Amino acid sequence: MSALVEVAGLVKTYGTGGAATPVLRGLSMTLERGEMTALLGPSGSGKSTLLTILGTLMKPTAGSHRMLGQDLVAAGDSELTEFRNRHIGFVFQFHNLLPDFTALENVIFPTAVRDGRETTAARARGRDLLVRMGLADRIDFPSANLSGGQKQNVAVARALMNSPELVLADEPTGNLDRASAAQVMALIAQINRDEGTTFLISTHDERIAGLCRRRITVADGMVADASGGG
Repeated sequence: MSALVEVAGLVKTYGTGGAATPVLRGLSMTLERGEMTALLGPSGSGKSTLLTILGTLMKPTAGSHRMLGQDLVAAGDSELTEFRNRHIGFVFQFHNLLPDFTALENVIFPTAVRDGRETTAARARGRDLLVRMGLADRIDFPSANLSGGQKQNVAVARALMNSPELVLADEPTGNLDRASAAQVMALIAQINRDEGTTFLISTHDERIAGLCRRRITVADGMVADASGGG
């Protein structure tokens, strides 16, 4: 079986000429289906740039990027938008919820955008996800009234709404206390086991990395180490 994600020789340089700043310098890596992997490395190592490219939000300067067998470097903008909506979910350090929307409305938002309307099936899946996230009694609460940990659980549910094969999480517990962070990670691990969703989790927290079965360490724009396995 081919890898879910394969990148080879990724180069990303910002600016040109004398102002050119190389960030990725020929990075290569793979993610297998069903992996739960920690992405480690110091600030400035290229982790955020790598996540942005893997999420199809930016193209590399050079190198190849394939997911589900599709060449994403050669794909056009509209093709990438559709691919991203169907196959990739995102969880950020800042949950980015719409404050005037309820928890459920935030969760089903990606599907409503894709389909052009809210559907009964989408609302049913959104409710199911929120129940699994431990938020059965917060489904119709405005997101502004939720705690930090609850907001991040809503963000995880939103990332899973379209049943993506890959979820990219950028410091998903960075703004949470230890108990809330542990709860969020336990839910992510449960989804990984139950649904086989692949997670790549960027973190500086060794406790979070320790919950992942594999680690990829980036340094100076390249993979310095890739240890463990699914």
